[in-house]
Amino acid sequence: MRKWTSKGLLGVGLAAVLAFTSACSQEEESGGGSGTEKKTLVVGTDAAYAPFTYMDKGEIVGFDIDVVDAVMEEAGYEYEIKNMGWDGLFESTRQKQLDLAVCAITISDDRKETFDFSSPYYQSTHMIMTKEETKVNSANDLKNMTVGVLNASTGQIAAEKVMGQNSPNLKKYESDAVSIMSMKNGAVQASVADNTVVTEYMKNNPNEKYNTLTDPETFGSEFYGFMFPKGSEVADDLDAALKTIIENGTYAEIYEKWIGTKPDTDVLQKAAQQVAAS
Repeated sequence: MRKWTSKGLLGVGLAAVLAFTSACSQEEESGGGSGTEKKTLVVGTDAAYAPFTYMDKGEIVGFDIDVVDAVMEEAGYEYEIKNMGWDGLFESTRQKQLDLAVCAITISDDRKETFDFSSPYYQSTHMIMTKEETKVNSANDLKNMTVGVLNASTGQIAAEKVMGQNSPNLKKYESDAVSIMSMKNGAVQASVADNTVVTEYMKNNPNEKYNTLTDPETFGSEFYGFMFPKGSEVADDLDAALKTIIENGTYAEIYEKWIGTKPDTDVLQKAAQQVAAS
């Protein structure tokens, strides 16, 4: 659990403390001043999605987690993180058991019918991954293959566009890691996942040989955002903080730490304008 905490007052006389408490109480009762505390937010994630969010020595870490950390500090919120399965992440957010969810969640028109989203904070596309001996020239080759995807993900939607929604050759798994392992073990011939997830897996397993392919004509760019329950009271605060850390360079430091390159923040800002207008 990660949490931002504020320090209490130390070394203050009893009379001063009582006077301070009385003043704060009057402000809170009247609804004015800055005495009203912000609530501790509950953030949901599925920590099985390196480098965005994953477990490392019992701690949830990753690019998404550092972005949340910076946004919460900028916005002045304390928070705690709950690790749960991918499907549960969406249902818990919908039922307002979470204040927000973060796990490389793509902003889509379908999802916007059920959830609110922040401005985009990451650009992604899908990548096809196969064994070295399995050649793929385009996404259309998936039509004749068995393919693994993360269930209820945009990777599933991308594969379904090629293979058909009810294709018996499309296998749905609980995580991208399981999908990739299924490809590795021969249960499927290919795995479709976000390009950064595939690249991270290959970086961490340099002795394993695979073919990878992006197909911009079939798999367009996508953008990740914080996902909120509909009508969220904190979405505007956190979105403003997200825009601030992108503008002040904090986001770029996080991006270079986890992704290894400099981000194209102009693309994010243009995408934010498109999301706001839609």
